[in-house]
Amino acid sequence: MAAPALAESDLPALAESDLSPLEATFDATLGTQVRPLPTYQAIYETGFERRIAELADGSSGRIGVAAIDLTTGQEIAVLGDQRFPLASTSKIAIAATFLEGVEQGRWSLRSEFPLLWARKSARFSSPVAPVAEGERMRASELIEIMITRSSNPATDALLRAVGGPNAVNSWMRRNGMSEFNIDRDIATLVRDDGEFDPAHHIDRRDSATPGEMLELLTGLYQGKFLSSESRRVILGAMSRTRTGTRRIPAMMPASVRVSHKTGSLNNTSSDVGFLEMPDGRTVALAIYVTGQGSRPAREAKIAAIARAIHDGYDARAQVWTNARYGGQ
Repeated sequence: MAAPALAESDLPALAESDLSPLEATFDATLGTQVRPLPTYQAIYETGFERRIAELADGSSGRIGVAAIDLTTGQEIAVLGDQRFPLASTSKIAIAATFLEGVEQGRWSLRSEFPLLWARKSARFSSPVAPVAEGERMRASELIEIMITRSSNPATDALLRAVGGPNAVNSWMRRNGMSEFNIDRDIATLVRDDGEFDPAHHIDRRDSATPGEMLELLTGLYQGKFLSSESRRVILGAMSRTRTGTRRIPAMMPASVRVSHKTGSLNNTSSDVGFLEMPDGRTVALAIYVTGQGSRPAREAKIAAIARAIHDGYDARAQVWTNARYGGQ
């Protein structure tokens, strides 16, 4: 008999004070809104929560974490409502927007689009970085290399096909997610990277909260946003990801299947995805790390946090099962 979902009262408390009012500064030249870092006061009541908070200590740079056991509904978060650079984790939303178009008959997975290769240009020399059209590829192939290899030319090809960043933001808003912004294509984002240090500043452009990314992952996995075929395309590609071997997958037991999408920019590394456990449970998680001194250090942080999330939810599942069935 299937185990019932935990009631809200059964879930561990995770109290975070509201963000203090933030005074945004405006850069008149670049039209960029940058927020100072807010002050958080969090209370973590269980050993699991305290362990994640300890690993996500922000003294060397901001770290945002959000995770949920999709079987029980148990959630955990550290800075889950604070914005972090999306980097290439935005490619999941771009793929979802394109696949909605497939479902609507606007194009198909066999439709061909040209790769868009970034041309050399100086930072901020134009609002949009120049690109050159390359080889034409089927949409199914573009999605595959966009997710598995994090191909920027493939991403910009699909982003242009759907109508640009505003089309992706519109898809997110229609599905109930407002704390998510794509403002530039990948060629422009990479060209102009390094304007702000994400460890010390919050740039709303091309950013999302870990909690919002978790909502996107959860909705995709549970089939809330797209058809079963579209879901298969995205999750299948995520299961074949070749980037980020030192991130979420690095410390996972061999019995856990990892499907994920990485992101990297100046002083920031991220990884988001799913842990499919051998007992049939699935955990969705989003980890955004800034600072820490180096990319290897950020990747090690992601790996450690991901393993702690796995272990914490695994221990909770055993406790819940023993309580439900009397240890038999």
